[in-house]
Amino acid sequence: MSAPPCVTAVFFDVDFTLIYPGPTFQGEGYQRFCHAHGIALDTARFDEAVKAASFILDEVEEPLYDDGLFIHYTATIIEHMGGRGPNVVRAAREIYEQWAGNHHFEMYDDVEPALRALVDRGLTVGVISNSRRSLDAFRDHFALGGLIHAAVSSFEHGYLKPHRSIFDEALDRAGADRSSSVMVGDSLRADVHGALAAGMRAILLRRSGDVPGGLPPEVPVIRALTELAALL
Repeated sequence: MSAPPCVTAVFFDVDFTLIYPGPTFQGEGYQRFCHAHGIALDTARFDEAVKAASFILDEVEEPLYDDGLFIHYTATIIEHMGGRGPNVVRAAREIYEQWAGNHHFEMYDDVEPALRALVDRGLTVGVISNSRRSLDAFRDHFALGGLIHAAVSSFEHGYLKPHRSIFDEALDRAGADRSSSVMVGDSLRADVHGALAAGMRAILLRRSGDVPGGLPPEVPVIRALTELAALL
């Protein structure tokens, strides 16, 4: 069996791979948004509420970008935190609209050094995100200029990962060959299965250390981007 081609391009998911939400999108942030709409929430139920709502994004049959999908997801979190009443959807829409703001997020400490190391090795770096956030604004806000060569968001493209077309678009923009490209992300379905179906390789990033069932045996798992270089 021949060895796989050398890696020439690395693509990254954005949310929960490169950046993570700050207090605005934690339990107390949800509570503040909802209080303005007369909705009382139990912040202690936030983590379980997020888990209970996750199926909405994980089991999308037709992966078209749809504001309503994310608003429904957010409203379900609110409801699992005890929120009730006619203003739940209104509060959910407000939270969803704020998700596009980069100032609500923090970048993981290992991101800038990892991207710089890849660029210094002559590799092409791209980002592929299911967010509605402007990826140009994301790059500028987190001072990643010169470290990202191509970017595609599902809001702009129209399809969510794992749809093959968003990976194809990113590869085209980067001028990258799929067989020598790797996708790094935290979602088994969106990032790993999506990349493999597009003919790319994949690496699963699980900062928590938990490994989901159904992981293809050829896909490595890392806990931090500091482990990435050794796999390339």
